[in-house]
Amino acid sequence: MLIVYIAPTAMEEDPMSDQALSQRPPTDTEVKQASEAARALATALTPAGLPFSVLRDGDQTNVELPPALGQLVLDVLTHVARGEMVTFVPYGAELTTKEAADLLNVSRPFLISMLDEGKIGFHKVGSHRRIRASDVLEFRDRRDKDRSQAMDELQRLGQEFDAG
Repeated sequence: MLIVYIAPTAMEEDPMSDQALSQRPPTDTEVKQASEAARALATALTPAGLPFSVLRDGDQTNVELPPALGQLVLDVLTHVARGEMVTFVPYGAELTTKEAADLLNVSRPFLISMLDEGKIGFHKVGSHRRIRASDVLEFRDRRDKDRSQAMDELQRLGQEFDAG
């Protein structure tokens, strides 16, 4: 069982640490702490879940996360340990064009052209476009699947060409 201790005082006096990690990269201290936590969680995570205890001000609370939630926590810590910014997007959220473009790793003008071509659904709030996160994620999954299939086909053709 993993035991997590929450210190009663702030661990770091860095003014940036007040900002969310979706707004800035993690500090060196956060990277180090996330790396240590990820290593500890990776060894504690089992197919049955992630058991751990939280000790705060002398009070201990036992917690058991199911495997999927344990893996999610581990994934977040791993990204922070790599120095990456982290943003959670609820599946039902509505995104701005900037947020959707960032999620797809494309430029905002390119996203707008895809919206205008009907590749991703959207609606307008006043003059602003809003895109459901679920639509963006479904588009991303289709795009990634299409790319993977195209790569498989190129590999197949390459093998046929080499054999011929």
